[in-house]
Amino acid sequence: MDGGSGGERRRPHGTDSEFAAFFAAHYNELARFAYLLIGEHAAADDVAAEALAEAWKGWARVSTADRPLAYVRRIAANIAANRTDRVVRERRSWRLWSGGRSEQAPHPDSDASVDLQTALLRLPARKRACVVLRYYYDLSERETASTLGISVGTVKSQSSRGLEELAAQLRGSRTASAAANGGRRRSATEGANR
Repeated sequence: MDGGSGGERRRPHGTDSEFAAFFAAHYNELARFAYLLIGEHAAADDVAAEALAEAWKGWARVSTADRPLAYVRRIAANIAANRTDRVVRERRSWRLWSGGRSEQAPHPDSDASVDLQTALLRLPARKRACVVLRYYYDLSERETASTLGISVGTVKSQSSRGLEELAAQLRGSRTASAAANGGRRRSATEGANR
């Protein structure tokens, strides 16, 4: 029996205020986490909102979890990974449909350096989530594993490989920049005068 009119289930007293407090305390952090995973502010807000909506639907289960924030981070990481996969599929379809033509310039500006955010977004979703949780949020390997629902060994390997890939990408951007400048670095005053 639902106890309410129109088939609407009643929630236990205090549940609304508990969720409202959780939402207020963690929405911004979840949006930041989502941004680090997908790199777009509007999409990150959507991911955070969607994760919190899912948490609300299962609030009885979420609120009694050992670490409710970790539970909702896992939801957000899964939503972000699904969005990223969907975007990749859409871009592949577009390339096939457009005959391989790209909207990007064939030779990117070699003076532009790859920033950390761009390099991070090039990592596969699981590696990116491990790196963000371990090194941005400073979670332990065990906390990261629990948040993502994977083993500690997977966290170790994905974090290690993710950092190696980030370092290679960032080294590669510096090498490309140096090659574009004739193999030599400009001094700070030279760069300012151009």
